[in-house]
Amino acid sequence: MQEALAMTYLWLKAGHIIFMVFWMAGLFMLPRQMIYLHPAAPESEESAIWAKRMGLLRKVILTPSLIVVWVFGLALAMAIGAWTQGWFHAKLLIVILLTAYHGIMVARAKKMIAGERPMSEKQLRIWGEFPGIALALIVVLVIVKPF
Repeated sequence: MQEALAMTYLWLKAGHIIFMVFWMAGLFMLPRQMIYLHPAAPESEESAIWAKRMGLLRKVILTPSLIVVWVFGLALAMAIGAWTQGWFHAKLLIVILLTAYHGIMVARAKKMIAGERPMSEKQLRIWGEFPGIALALIVVLVIVKPF
């Protein structure tokens, strides 16, 4: 029985890491695609191409990966009893912030597809750094478990 539980844990962990990488890749790509869309005239052919790419990124990579990361992550937390550990609380907070970031950027991408430009290219570049910083913090929390 113990061996079966250990194997389940390892599969959950592998799935969580795999889909976290997919989700993070999407979060890195979306602001970059928005930067490429920024100078395109609304309803132009170039704008339509970037709109299609951003839609596919959202539907094929970002949203499905977000869901799987949360499901596997919560299952892992239950499996190891992480709910009482400080490092896990900090990680969970950062993941909640990343999820909010995901939603904000998707909403802004939809506005851009509709022809609006809610952010400047410089703002997009700055916002594009958030996933990398969050990823670094999460890795330190999970590996080092400083508290």
